[in-house]
Amino acid sequence: MPELILHHYAISPFSEKVRLVLGFKRVAWRSVDIPAILPKPDVVALTGGYRRTPFMQIGADVYCDTALMCRVIERLQPEPTLYPGAIAGLADIVAQWADSALFWIAAPYTMQPAGAVHLMPGSTLDTLKAFAADRAAMSPNLKRATLADGAAALNAYFARIENMLADGRPFLLGTAPCIADFSTAQSVWFIKRAPPVAAVLAPFTRLQAWYERVMAFGHGSSTQMTSAQAIEVAATGSHAALSFEAEAGLEEGDEVTVTPTDYAHDAVAGRLVGLGPDEVVIARSDERAGNLHVHFPRIAFQIKKQAIH
Repeated sequence: MPELILHHYAISPFSEKVRLVLGFKRVAWRSVDIPAILPKPDVVALTGGYRRTPFMQIGADVYCDTALMCRVIERLQPEPTLYPGAIAGLADIVAQWADSALFWIAAPYTMQPAGAVHLMPGSTLDTLKAFAADRAAMSPNLKRATLADGAAALNAYFARIENMLADGRPFLLGTAPCIADFSTAQSVWFIKRAPPVAAVLAPFTRLQAWYERVMAFGHGSSTQMTSAQAIEVAATGSHAALSFEAEAGLEEGDEVTVTPTDYAHDAVAGRLVGLGPDEVVIARSDERAGNLHVHFPRIAFQIKKQAIH
């Protein structure tokens, strides 16, 4: 098992998703704490500009987006599986819903003033304003639900989950946990960190019992590492083997940018070295981190070929 380095911070919901997956897989991992808001110079050194949290590093390979990170963890540690064969497709679909529709209702609703003071205890008003401004810049076109509409949506979503669990199944899609459980649990975890907001969960007893079962997996075994140490690992590390399946208009070696299409539209530039239905990989160099391969999912990311001057 290669050394997995998770770059994250404590209150990040998507980081909690991956931490729980690592616990479920019983994986030992290295932990690097990163800033919650810009500037993030050590993050940029490794990712080339991708600013979302978390990201994962193995040697000189950097993996962005938790959908891809969980696939990589599964490949390295297949058991217990996140994608049980009979429900693998459904699990991915439910996980994608949880990572997008559910999250984008749960997170802004939880960050209302009554919740924010619990999520960031001890923060000054200026700190809270800086955090809000950073997140607004990541999703400038997002129309956030009012508190009333957010509560209504969460009640509807949680009622659906409650109904899924009505037959006594211990996990969302059956007797064993899958990627859908961890993607859904991250939003519940975030809400529960803010007690005044967590009242929205009170009517849903089966959901809360399911949540406790997921949380019982813990976070595995982690040891701390500094971002400077992680950069040194990248500078001296090797790359994973790659495959390339050409797409129309894209060839191996093209200079491209890769940009998220949903939010945080920060383009990362590099040379296209890996491509397939589920992954795109670019090679880039950094003065401190050396020669890196940065990996992104193919879904929800745009590859744009750069003009040659």
